[in-house]
Amino acid sequence: MKEVWVFNGAEGRFPSAVFLELGGAEEWIKNNGLSGVLTKYPVGISVYDWAVKNGHFCIKSEKEKFSVFIQKFSSAAQEHFHFESGSSE
Repeated sequence: MKEVWVFNGAEGRFPSAVFLELGGAEEWIKNNGLSGVLTKYPVGISVYDWAVKNGHFCIKSEKEKFSVFIQKFSSAAQEHFHFESGSSE
């Protein structure tokens, strides 16, 4: 499955960058002293469907099948890194 790395800056409403390689993303974040979260996303499938398909999320109620739930869905099972002033340590 193809994947990309998406960076969401602290207090940002939308992603500020998308990378094919983790190393390029980390370098850009470090060089610019950025704070935020870098997350790996699958391409061609929603995070909701990916999480269900891979057993990371089990639908427990009908509410969890509604658009209002799906459109806000994120998964802690996605590989991700937190950065503060360009550092993830």
